[in-house]
Amino acid sequence: MATVVERERKFSGDDGFRLPDLTGCGGVVTVSDATASDLDAVYWDTDDLRLLRSGHALRRRTGGHDAGWHLKVGAVGGARVEHQLPPGATDAGPPPELAALIRAASRGRPVTPAARIVNSRRERRLLDADGRVLAEVAEDDVRSEDLVDGVARTWHEIEVELVDGDEALLDAVAARLADAGAREVPVSKSQRAVAGRLAGFDDTPPAGPAGPVIGYARAQRDAIVGNHAAAYQGDEDAVHDMRVAVRRLRATLRTFRGLWDRRESEALRTELRWLGGELGRVRDLQVMAARLDAAVHDLPAELVLGPVPARVGERFTAGLAEATTALRAALDGDRYPDLLIRLDRLVDGPTGVVDRRWVNRRIRRAVRRADDRLDAALATGGPTGDVALHEARKKYKAARYAIEVREPSAGRPAARLVKRLKAVQDLLGTHQDSVVTREVVRTQALQAYAEGENTFTYGLLHARQAEAAGHDLPAVLRARDRARRRKVRRWLRR
Repeated sequence: MATVVERERKFSGDDGFRLPDLTGCGGVVTVSDATASDLDAVYWDTDDLRLLRSGHALRRRTGGHDAGWHLKVGAVGGARVEHQLPPGATDAGPPPELAALIRAASRGRPVTPAARIVNSRRERRLLDADGRVLAEVAEDDVRSEDLVDGVARTWHEIEVELVDGDEALLDAVAARLADAGAREVPVSKSQRAVAGRLAGFDDTPPAGPAGPVIGYARAQRDAIVGNHAAAYQGDEDAVHDMRVAVRRLRATLRTFRGLWDRRESEALRTELRWLGGELGRVRDLQVMAARLDAAVHDLPAELVLGPVPARVGERFTAGLAEATTALRAALDGDRYPDLLIRLDRLVDGPTGVVDRRWVNRRIRRAVRRADDRLDAALATGGPTGDVALHEARKKYKAARYAIEVREPSAGRPAARLVKRLKAVQDLLGTHQDSVVTREVVRTQALQAYAEGENTFTYGLLHARQAEAAGHDLPAVLRARDRARRRKVRRWLRR
């Protein structure tokens, strides 16, 4: 499967629109002659258009240099990831490789032909002085048909896709096109083709005090879906972002639990804990492998005795492969789409009636719980204190997520408190990393000893991690005090 990152912008031109001269835009020296092609694509989706509503577009296209199956993931106008497969023997449905990548967006439901788009294209290349292709500009005469309601549409569209150019080039070309009468459009061809049916789905959060909470919960649901394809393929950033979205959802369902049916929200928190655990196995190994690799390489070469780098690499390579296989099995199973369907019902369904004071009380309560948990942990000390500090970190995450709900409306005061709480959370995270790393190093040392290898370097690594942990706690105290200043928190009383 080929995977490319697509950076493009789309424009609409009225009848009679003529492409202006684009030389001089962002280093463009030459514009090639136009090459013509005829493209015919069938877009597939669920009956409720979940793919398009989730920022996915799945098509089977004939014509052009890249005929076959394409899956695009991401918002129109930004960077989109496109997965490409050549045409198959029958093409009666999407190939299994792509079906796995749309499983979150489709909620595991079947996809069928939703729209057909026939496109007469004239494509030009924008080149710099050295002949490099900076971008491609395509003029499209588009004819579409919604294969469900039969509505047909036609329009003229201009696509500008970066090759070796940058965003400044896109901006310059956009300005030149606007001067010529083109208008930028924030939707894809497939969205325009089924615009009538899409209009029947209102995904905007409701007005009122509960709206920001619901909008925040939906955004985390959408982040899970949006990161699914890359996480399934093992992308580290996507696994991290998907895991964070799960954490935010769990915290939101708990902090604002009176907003939804208590039994269902708690059941969903349990399911999200399961999904977070599957993601966490992969992510924790990714982080620990990078942390230990850096720690070993920071040592002087004369202090690395025995095959320490190789042993560390072997352990994490095997563990990560096993965890990634388990994650894919979880994402391929029935439990995962069932979770998303239940989550849809909750965050898109009816809620209780609350006012802003209730929302603020819930936020203050989350912050107070984090403060109390940290104070108790700092008074404990020892291994038990390390566990307590880790729990305090979780509470500060929940508090920060709760404040993020109000950040769009509260503005800078909320953003400042989020920043202060994150500083506490990050320091507690660094401390927890040192605790976990020491245990991993100890286990590695015992294995090395059993195999007759030199364990000196493991002991040194352990000592350095312990020393680093000793520096963390004073920094935690300073960050805690900064986060508790009255002027940072007084907006919560409003």
